[in-house]
Order: sequence, then structure tokens, then C-alpha cells
Amino acid sequence: MKLPLKLTAQSVAVALWAAGRECVERTISALPTGKRLQSAASVHILVLVLSMLWAHHTSAVTLQEVLRDTLDRNPAILEAKAGLEQAAGKRLIFRSIVWPDFDVSVPAGLQYGHRSGESGPKGFGVGRGNLEQTLFNMAVPPSLRRGDVEVLIAQQQVNVAVVEQLHAARVAFYAALYNRSLESIRDEQLQKLQENVAAQKNRFEAGLADRSALTSATIQAGELVPQTEDAQRAYRQAQLNLAQAMGMDPGQSSLPEPEGELKFVPMQLDVAAETAAALQRRVDLKLARLFVRAANQDERIIAADYYPTLVGSIHGEWVPVSGIHRQESTSKTQDFIGSELREKAAYTWRVIDNGKVGGAVLRAHAAREENELTCRKLEGNVTRELPRIANDIEAIGARERSLASATAAAEESAQTVKENVANGLTSQYEYRVSLNGLLRTKSGLLDAIYQHNGALAEWDRATGRYFQFFDQAGGPPAPSK
Repeated sequence: MKLPLKLTAQSVAVALWAAGRECVERTISALPTGKRLQSAASVHILVLVLSMLWAHHTSAVTLQEVLRDTLDRNPAILEAKAGLEQAAGKRLIFRSIVWPDFDVSVPAGLQYGHRSGESGPKGFGVGRGNLEQTLFNMAVPPSLRRGDVEVLIAQQQVNVAVVEQLHAARVAFYAALYNRSLESIRDEQLQKLQENVAAQKNRFEAGLADRSALTSATIQAGELVPQTEDAQRAYRQAQLNLAQAMGMDPGQSSLPEPEGELKFVPMQLDVAAETAAALQRRVDLKLARLFVRAANQDERIIAADYYPTLVGSIHGEWVPVSGIHRQESTSKTQDFIGSELREKAAYTWRVIDNGKVGGAVLRAHAAREENELTCRKLEGNVTRELPRIANDIEAIGARERSLASATAAAEESAQTVKENVANGLTSQYEYRVSLNGLLRTKSGLLDAIYQHNGALAEWDRATGRYFQFFDQAGGPPAPSK
């Protein structure tokens, strides 16, 4: 409930400042020069204070801060980390097959009845202990390995969640920067088009242009309005995606404001070397291979029923009193219970349904083969995906260089037209047209830079660099440069 109060207070402050600015300007115009300078300084101080308040309420974040907060507070990553405890419990279950089974009981009771020479009811207590230990079981080695693989699977699932969420946060950060810059260009372009509409209207009223020129300028300006609104909506959506990736509650805090601008950084890519490295370090491939290992051990555990098992046990009883007969005994001098220790070994061999009759082994074998096919498919996707991304980066780089040259030429042309306007050689209309063309070229250049950064993010994901940087630095990964 704090955010609406802050927004209301801020809106009131801005409204008061806006309402009072007109009165201040009227007062300044009526003051002498010295007092006018003092009042102007006061207005600038007020603007500075309001700017500081706005900066205080706006949470500007860098890419490194976004990645660090995502790693610490993202719900999907936290859920995956919680799965590590569950995997540790399953590991104990798998390893329990080699541990001894020991139980203790202390039965107690009262003996009474009528036998010759007995003195009456007698109380008694018996301490009993039973220890069982597996001596031979073919399921022991695969069960131990299966428990270790279960923990490794949980760890790799955390790694996969980390890579996915960090990549999503990075893409949302780039999208926010792109749409914010695009919105600024669209606003400037719309302003120039509206000025063009006003100029065409004046030319039409003066008889220097026909109605079709005015209509064309009006339609061109009107077509840009929805594009500007789309860029604004896309920027807000990117901010929301960024907040969700960072584990923020949009209802309790302001949306993050990305800091910086998109830049184009050329890269030299070695596809063959990166493909070989990606096959070794990508966490999704490691997870797929672990699933294959787990299915293999599951099949071995089930197939262990083909073989017999041998279990040894030790049973002991301790009776601290004497003269206690066994249950249903009728003899006065026999059938007394006493302390004893018995050892035995049990041999079991299941031959009716040992995993093959019911098809359990076949089902486990089919699951293992399915996991192997999935793993091979993922490995094949890597060898196809990396060349495609490298080609996209190269094509986007060529497009960026072309648009950068076109932007430089458009800026030079706009500067030349501006000088001609100052010398009276051309009209303001031609200058606005040249500026509009420059802004369209800048918009295309911005789109190329955004696609380049997005392709670099895909390259880092496809090559497994996210978690490589995390391992080396002990913190959130640094993007490729």
C-alpha cells in the first residue's frame, strides 16, 4: 500500500510545481533584472529538488545487479534449490539397503496362576533385540549409484533453472532498453511529423501546396501514433518481466528502470571450438546424461531380482528375573524363559516374478532408451544451433554497419540542409523531411543493435557460458563482449 501513496504525493508535488510555474514566469517578467535572476535560480533549485525526488523513487538497475538479484530471489531458482533437500532424502532411501536393521522391544507382564509351590503372581520384563544385515544382494551397487545420481540430477536441475532465469532476465533487460530508446525516437519523430503537418497546412492555406500533400502528411503522422504507443506498452511489459525475473513484487515496489544504453560490440566466433566446448559444459546436456544414468541404474535394480539374496540376523533376549514360565506352559520345573542369543542366515530367491514376468525390466529398459534418444537429440541440436546463431550474428553485424553508414550520411545531409535553411537556400519543410529520414534510419540502427545483443545472449545460452562465468567468478555471469 506504500506505492500508491508515494505516487499520489509525487503527483501532487508535480501538479503544484506545474501550476505555480506559470505564476512564477509572470512574476519574473515583471521583476527587474537582478530579482529576475534570483527568482530564476529559485525555480532551477525547485526543479533540481523534484528531479532528486523522482530519482529516489525510480529504481535504476544495471545488468549485473539484475543478474545478481535474479540469482538470489528468483522463485524458480529458489524452488529448484529446495529440491536439493528432497534429493538428499531420496539418496538416503536408496542407500538404506546396505544399512543394518536394528529394533529393540521391552515386553512386560504379570504371571499368575495356581501351581504347586508357587508363591503367587510375579511381575516380569524382557529385553529383546533383533539385528538384520544384508549379506548378499545384487541391488546394492546400483542402489548406491542411483542415490548419488539423484543428488547430481537435483544439482543440475538447479543449474538449468539458473541458466534459464538469468537468460530471461538478460533478454528482458535488453528489451526494456530497446523499447525505451525506440519510444524516445518515435516521440521525436512524431514531433517532427506534426511540425510537418502544420507546415503543409500553412502551405495549403497559402496556395503553395495541394490538399493531397496535407492529407499525406496527416496520415503519416497518424500512423506513427500507434507505433509510439506500442513501444511504450512493450517497455512496460519488459519492465514487468524484469521485475518478475528479479523476484520483485510489482504491487509492493516500483518497476525496475534499466540503466545504460544498447551498444554494438563486434565478436569473432570460432564455431567449431565453441561447439565442442558446449557439448561438455551445457547444463541441460549434463542433466540429460544424468537421466540416462539414472534409468540405467533403475533397470539394474529391478534386474537384481533375478539373483538370490542372503540376509543374516541376530536375535537376543535378556530376562532379568527367574522363574517365569513360557506362555501356555503347564509344568512347574520346565519351560522357563531366560536370556539367550540366536544367529541365523536367510536365503531368498524369487522365481515367480523377478522383474521379467511382469515386464518391469522391459519398461525400465524402454525408459533408458528414450532418455538416450533425447540426449542425442539435444546434442544434435547444439551442432545445428550454434552455426545458425553465428550466421545470424554475422548478418546482423553487416546490417548494423550498413545502417551506421546510412545514419552518418543522414546526419551529414540533415546538417547540410540546416545550413541551407540558415542561408535562406531551402525551406524548413525540407529540413523537417531530412530530420524525419534521419530518425527512421536511427530507428533501424537501434533495431539492429537490439537484435545483435539478443543474438549474443542466445549465443551465451547455447554455448553454456552463463554457468561457466558463474563457476569462475562465484557470482552472476558476465555477458559476452
